[in-house]
Amino acid sequence: MARVVERMELRHWQAGDEEVLPRLANNRRVWRNLTDRFPYPYERADAIEWIGHSNRDPANAQNFAIVLDDEVVGGVGFERLTDLNTRTAEIGYWVGEPFWGRGIATAALARATERAFGDFDFLRLQAGVLEWNPASRHVLEKVGYSLEGLLRNHVYKDGEVCGQYVYALLRDQFTRPRADP
Repeated sequence: MARVVERMELRHWQAGDEEVLPRLANNRRVWRNLTDRFPYPYERADAIEWIGHSNRDPANAQNFAIVLDDEVVGGVGFERLTDLNTRTAEIGYWVGEPFWGRGIATAALARATERAFGDFDFLRLQAGVLEWNPASRHVLEKVGYSLEGLLRNHVYKDGEVCGQYVYALLRDQFTRPRADP
């Protein structure tokens, strides 16, 4: 992961990303693991809308393009919850299928977690993972998130009912991941 971390950056989505975003995001295997806020099929118009929306409320939500070697390869972000949960943020990430298995999601999640705790007053970050996605669970665990439970029959996605694992990391438990030697 060390080499990926050195070559990866997080930056806000920007004009020009609407060209690459549909090539990565218009993938059923990517969409199947994300909330329905992420459309499928994913077209250029969806990318334009996302880029315009992605950081409209920077005091409560930050969304970043994951860039590796000057190429957008996915996205990561967090959003403050409301009401009694205002010191908690939901965090999420995705990587285009051609880039799976390279440690990119882990590196991006670690950086986004660091920003969320470093720049905001969050006490807790949490993520939901669909029951059929063990790779995403592994990413969270590598960054230090802990499994809090399984919400059984909690989600309806792609014509199926499935459980959703809930992971969380508390501010006082976060330590910056060490790079591999």
